[in-house]
Amino acid sequence: MAAPSVQEVLPPSLDSTSQPPSLFDGTTRLYISYQCPYAQRVWITRNVKGLQDKINLVPIDLQNRPDWYKEKVYPPNKVPSLEHNNKVIGESLDLVKYIDSNFEGPSLLPVDPEKQKFAEELIAYSDTFVPEIYRSFMRDAQTLAGAQFDYLEKALGKFDDGPFFLGQFSQVDIAYVPFIERFQIFMPAGFNYDITSGRPKLAKWIEEMDKLDGYKQTKVLEPEKLVEYYKNLFLKA
Repeated sequence: MAAPSVQEVLPPSLDSTSQPPSLFDGTTRLYISYQCPYAQRVWITRNVKGLQDKINLVPIDLQNRPDWYKEKVYPPNKVPSLEHNNKVIGESLDLVKYIDSNFEGPSLLPVDPEKQKFAEELIAYSDTFVPEIYRSFMRDAQTLAGAQFDYLEKALGKFDDGPFFLGQFSQVDIAYVPFIERFQIFMPAGFNYDITSGRPKLAKWIEEMDKLDGYKQTKVLEPEKLVEYYKNLFLKA
């Protein structure tokens, strides 16, 4: 069960004109972009574990990045990254695991060994699922993406003790939801394709995810801008 969520006022994004925070002063900071699905994974993890008062959000404007972010915080110059215990670490799936293991709040992995094994498989598969969907946008989206969504529908049927991938909410759901959220927004507009059609378990999963406060606070705020962005990226002749 997710921790009670605190509705927070989100800080403005920092750009090239912004001063850096007081780095390495003992404050734990999660550097994100509000638009980035990879950063959203870690933002969700922070929220559902009830860590809003323990991990400060520092949003970065990726279109106009401050130089100090690359120079002083995270040389790869990507988000997400986490400043904790006088070091900075990155990579979204690693950070989901790191926050789950190193901070208080409900565990986001089950104790059942079979579920743990399936969790590892599905989290690893997200690195196939995401690029395969994006590639499908430039080829035969309905067929190629459809096979990927069918894979998730089957995975959601493995455990019947809840609507999530492992029955209960876990790191697996966090790995997939930022991308499924975007694909559900874009594919009807871009390809006249409903990702939940004929996939009742996926539809139920999305419905249950939308009830989680810690996730709802992170969702795409301007779906029409996302559609326009993806159309320009993938559908321009």
